[in-house]
Amino acid sequence: MKIISINCGSSSLKFSLFEMQDESVLISGNFERIGSDGSCYTIKYNGQKITEELPLETHTDAVKILLDKLIALEVIRSLDEIKGVGHRIVHGGSKYSESCFVTDQVMADIEVFKDFAPLHNPAHLLGIKAFKEALPDVPMVVVFDTAFHQTMDEVTYRYPVPYHWCNDYGVRKYGAHGTSHRYIAQTVRDILKRDDFKLISCHIGNGGSITAIKDMKCVDTSMGFTPLAGIMMGTRSGDVDPSIIPYIMEKEGKNASEVIDDLNKNSGVYGMSEYSHDLRDIVLKCEEGDPKAILARDKYVQRIVDYIAQYYVLLEGCDLIVFTAGVGENNTAIREEICKKLACLGVELDLEKNKIRGEVAEISSDKSKIVVYTMPTNEELMIARDTLNLIKNR
Repeated sequence: MKIISINCGSSSLKFSLFEMQDESVLISGNFERIGSDGSCYTIKYNGQKITEELPLETHTDAVKILLDKLIALEVIRSLDEIKGVGHRIVHGGSKYSESCFVTDQVMADIEVFKDFAPLHNPAHLLGIKAFKEALPDVPMVVVFDTAFHQTMDEVTYRYPVPYHWCNDYGVRKYGAHGTSHRYIAQTVRDILKRDDFKLISCHIGNGGSITAIKDMKCVDTSMGFTPLAGIMMGTRSGDVDPSIIPYIMEKEGKNASEVIDDLNKNSGVYGMSEYSHDLRDIVLKCEEGDPKAILARDKYVQRIVDYIAQYYVLLEGCDLIVFTAGVGENNTAIREEICKKLACLGVELDLEKNKIRGEVAEISSDKSKIVVYTMPTNEELMIARDTLNLIKNR
């Protein structure tokens, strides 16, 4: 059975088409700058990369071209071979704790939750509507990034703010990257052949979050009401004193939205280094002795270690720490720095094993009291799996 996973942004559409019999990727790609000059697509198929610049006024245009390409490249013979479409949705509020079929009510709820993810939820709706127009008879499923975190206890997800803020306005911790953390938990379960374990999942890329997982359920996660909270990231500040906002408003003559924009886009690794948001660049600068790069790296590592240590106590011990996403999967230097600071918890890295990139691998030494893995995440496959399971069981 062929299932297509979709991730729409306001001006982009990413896709992967899976053959679910063996979960292989038949074709994948990305449509960019939709509705703007220079719109284009890149498709990866049979080891080749196909790129073309062409007008893309709407997401509907991108979907039409995508489906035409699947047939032209003989990936499928007809659109009837596509048996399901799974859509990534960033925010499902507190209502959705699992994936579900697309209905009018679900689409209305995604619209309501746009206040929590204004850059994402409206774009996801554009993708759903475009595919419903192109494939009206194909079952469609939505997979919420926030769903996995709905198992947090109330004492964890509520903030110490006026009680009615949560009830009246939805002010609470929601988290993000839930689809990725759930994939990591399931992969660990497959490796251990059991689901009673304590796991700290570290999704660290340009964005990042740390999640404490016990027996396959989220106990706590570092991102909060929005993805701005938690660890320091590529361009996001992570946790800071909220009193900074009115202070900078006064000092620089900015409004609240402009300061929040700075905290989202001009802070984090980029803001501290004044050089780059990419940890690969920062590590190279550190090797050159650049003081701002060293400061940015050390702060980045410290904030991740802070959350791992916090969740170690919350879980009352830990069986595994897993590094995933761009930095976690590929940046050996950052993994090493983090594990050095966790030595007091009995973490010991095997430096030779740690040279691995982009593969599932145990990288801790035989003496380590906590097993450490690096593990590629696969949110697209999780979306396809959820879509297949719902179709099979409806």
